[in-house]
Amino acid sequence: MAIITQKAINDAVWKACDTFRGSIDPSVYKDYILTMLFIKYLSDVHDDKYEAYLDKYSGDVERAKRAMLHERFKVPENSHFKFLYENRNASNIGELIDIALEDLEEANRQKLFTEDGVGIFQNINFNSSVLGETKDKNTRLKNLLLDFNKPELDLRPSHLDGTDIIGGAYEYLISNFASDAGKKAGEFFTPSEVSTLLAKLTKSAPGSRICDPTCGSGSLLIKAGQEVGSDNFSLYGQEANGSTWGLAVMNMFLHGFDNATIRWGDTIRNPKLKEGDSLMKFDTVVANPPFSLDKWGKVEDKDGEKTTVTYDPETDPYNRFWRGVPPKSKGDWAFISHMIETTYEGKGKVGVVVPHGVLFRGSSEGKIRQKTIEENLLEAVIGLPANLFFGTGIPAAILIFNKGKETKNVLFVNASAHYESAKNQNKLRKEDIEHIVNTYRGFNQGKLQPGVAEDKFSYVGTFKEIKENDFNLNIPRYVDTFEEEPEVDIESVQAKIKELEGELEEVQQQMDKYLKEIVG
Repeated sequence: MAIITQKAINDAVWKACDTFRGSIDPSVYKDYILTMLFIKYLSDVHDDKYEAYLDKYSGDVERAKRAMLHERFKVPENSHFKFLYENRNASNIGELIDIALEDLEEANRQKLFTEDGVGIFQNINFNSSVLGETKDKNTRLKNLLLDFNKPELDLRPSHLDGTDIIGGAYEYLISNFASDAGKKAGEFFTPSEVSTLLAKLTKSAPGSRICDPTCGSGSLLIKAGQEVGSDNFSLYGQEANGSTWGLAVMNMFLHGFDNATIRWGDTIRNPKLKEGDSLMKFDTVVANPPFSLDKWGKVEDKDGEKTTVTYDPETDPYNRFWRGVPPKSKGDWAFISHMIETTYEGKGKVGVVVPHGVLFRGSSEGKIRQKTIEENLLEAVIGLPANLFFGTGIPAAILIFNKGKETKNVLFVNASAHYESAKNQNKLRKEDIEHIVNTYRGFNQGKLQPGVAEDKFSYVGTFKEIKENDFNLNIPRYVDTFEEEPEVDIESVQAKIKELEGELEEVQQQMDKYLKEIVG
């Protein structure tokens, strides 16, 4: 039996995208590819298990079918990939796939429906005109089924070189879609290296509740869970975009996190992770929220002359903005406030990616920032290299808040010059991540004293210093980031100028000579 590697699956599934590439935007067709990968995976796992039971029960079909009723997923006959493949030439193949998804959801209600009764495939329509006119659409869907039927995409666990290989392929695709589609797709994916860094900085202990309130496709949440080092943790997430929420749910299953709770909804206006009437609390909260989100807060419904306010952060029922209400055009501190309020008192930790403006903007943002520092929640400010994120070159930073902090000092790290330069997007290398994490852990363990910890890289600031800086956290105020220009060799420059002047004179003489020859 041939064993299929991660690379082979990645290559095959990326090639399957050729069916759509060039004619449909990647931010649109990603949902079709990833959903088909999910169907194929469930179908192949189903077949693998069924064959194992047949073997175990000496070919007794009824006993094998009964045993299948206790498996992770139930796959109705018409939801199985083989059924769709056999019907690939049907004139209503789009409709058949949609029915297959509905029946798959219905057969697995507990897993594929939210508590609100919404199925994860609600935003995917294989019969949509988005895929082209009927003839073109049918051709595309047929090609998609042909691609996924290739031997390289035999996803039966007994054929795979590892247990997380499908989850890996899913991450590979999402990452490629994000880099391929720019800003539109980049919104749902945090670069893998940044997720790894954030997961290591907030490393959760066994037994932790871990949450990402703006979880996108769930990659950061998965990294945070894997960092625990055992299976003893629980994952929670919320995502506002319905299509991306569906991807996050599938992503959890493909990585084997069947008990993860991923809710659909706007985290600020409609937080869904609650216990009774209160917000759920967590040991670790990580997020890469949308940068400086506009119109994040107050909601006014207008009907003629009548205006009804359905949400106002000033009267937030969970009192998340008691430190102050962020400006309506920049939601950064709204997400940070939510994260801080949803961590356990005395021990909870927050790790959040923010644009640099969060470190120094004044007005209401300045006041909220000041309060978090006065409460002694802020633990570290880490400046990242520019151009790390899909679709934006804005330099970003990571803020770590710790409700169990033991000193009043704050660590500042300037990692802006530590990265691998790439054509379209810079990357953090393994050594860059280790350098930041080791510095943070050293600070955390009390090994770093106030002042310069490492020249041009890290500094331990005291509360007094930060207060003297008016609670401005701009990193160059603490870490010396000045780089001296190399000295200019005046004599060498003068010699070069003289040489160039000589060459210019020679060229002019040649030009004069040619002009005289032409004039005769």
